[in-house]
Amino acid sequence: MSRFVLLPGDGIGPEVVAEARKALEAVALRFGLSFSFEEHLIGGIAIDTTGDPLPTSTLEACRDADAVLLGAVGGPRWDDPLAKTRPEDGLLGIRAALGLYANLRPIQVHFPAASPLRDASGVDILFVRELTGGIYFGPSSLSDDGTVARSEMVYSVPEIERVIRVAGEAARRRDGRVTSVDKANVLEVSRLWRRVAQRVMADEFPDIDYEVVLVDAMAMYLLSRPKDFDVVVTGNLFGDILTDEASMLPGSLGLLPSASLGDGPPGLYEPVHGSAPDIAGKGLANPLAAILAAAMALRHSLELPDAADAIEQAVNDVLDAGLRTADIAGAGPSASTTEMGDAVARAISM
Repeated sequence: MSRFVLLPGDGIGPEVVAEARKALEAVALRFGLSFSFEEHLIGGIAIDTTGDPLPTSTLEACRDADAVLLGAVGGPRWDDPLAKTRPEDGLLGIRAALGLYANLRPIQVHFPAASPLRDASGVDILFVRELTGGIYFGPSSLSDDGTVARSEMVYSVPEIERVIRVAGEAARRRDGRVTSVDKANVLEVSRLWRRVAQRVMADEFPDIDYEVVLVDAMAMYLLSRPKDFDVVVTGNLFGDILTDEASMLPGSLGLLPSASLGDGPPGLYEPVHGSAPDIAGKGLANPLAAILAAAMALRHSLELPDAADAIEQAVNDVLDAGLRTADIAGAGPSASTTEMGDAVARAISM
């Protein structure tokens, strides 16, 4: 039996996680699989209940799980800048505690009409973002008079090697192409990144087509020729910015899942969107990103590609049939969160 830990979190998190569980239960019935589910607290609700955004009981349960499915954390209730702890501390804490260093974010256009691009059909990019190094985790300082600040971008050879390997292995399961993004014409840390990436790809992945693109050019190419890319790997800062840019290609954050992986289980799977407290409890949230995150869990943590394919195909079938939640409905009729989840579960079972 495979064990899922569900972390519904805040805002719309509980609503979308419930629909993701529904999809997992449907695919278990179809393929004769056995899943167990248990819910634990994280984020703002955990602060309210225990005073800790990542309770010890939650972390222990996650360490024992095969996969962790997260909804969302945060909201205006917990936005006091003077607070000692914030909901987001729970998310950062679980990533660090589980050693999750590679963030996988697929950018697939399931519904081209919702994209701001004239023709986004066929876009299918997998971003692999290094998650625990770089400028976000390097030394930082502020001068005593508050006039000079420093934040250092720091990467080591092992940190670069391991995330490049994740990209190479992912490319072998896809179209066999990797693009590494850096700023080696300016930054010393990017020169190290480029040297290490080139060596790992040449020595360990000679079967993969490999190229290097500067980050500023990549920002343009995502808009001018996104269909040309398969797997894109980059550091923490560049990945943060580029994936936010790319997230607009499908037309809605409600369609985008992500996975955070380490050297072993469990992986952490979540929708890209936030907690959206303004629509929480109204049945307006799009559950497809959470459902697709569940499919990623099946593929990457449980090694059940057929089951993952079934969920992803069901999402495509439901969209092709014309069902829309409010974020992608435009002026037309929209389905509720539960109605969309029910439709996907039925499509999986067919």
